[in-house]
Amino acid sequence: MSAEVISSIEAKMARAVESMEREFQGLRTGRASTSLVERLVVEYYGTPTPLNQIAGISVPEAHQIVIQPWDRSVLGAIEKAIQKSDIGLTPNVDGSVVRLNIPPLTEERRRDIVKAVHRRMEEAKVEIRNHRRDAGDALKKEERDAGLGSDATHRELDQLQKVTDRFISEVDRLGARKEHEVMEV
Repeated sequence: MSAEVISSIEAKMARAVESMEREFQGLRTGRASTSLVERLVVEYYGTPTPLNQIAGISVPEAHQIVIQPWDRSVLGAIEKAIQKSDIGLTPNVDGSVVRLNIPPLTEERRRDIVKAVHRRMEEAKVEIRNHRRDAGDALKKEERDAGLGSDATHRELDQLQKVTDRFISEVDRLGARKEHEVMEV
């Protein structure tokens, strides 16, 4: 039973790290990336739809994103969605495409993004620690109810701590990589 608890908690911790990594992809780094706009929700015929489902998104240059909708009538809705979003870019509608020019980040904006990275890293660590606590409680309950020996429980708790430490170090590694990417000029 205790091996099942640890493997299920390990999967939950992995999902927390993956969620953080997906959010990191949406942060501006000074370079154009399709992940900045992929998840923007556009009002498409009355239905909120992710941008990547109604348009082709490409990066022809290092500082430009081109969005080419499959239906030209949705250009205005895409423009509105980009303006309402918090990515801080101004869309240029150019006939049948929307162009987003990515200006270089200022030092102040880079620091703000790094703060957001650190904030998200801390949220992921808290989530991982909460999973560890839940698993620890389950192991202790198992010890009380099933008569699992205290030595076995301590071994399982040590194993749980090693898993937690591994995921915390992964969060730190990914955060440091993103911070370096943001601060790179």
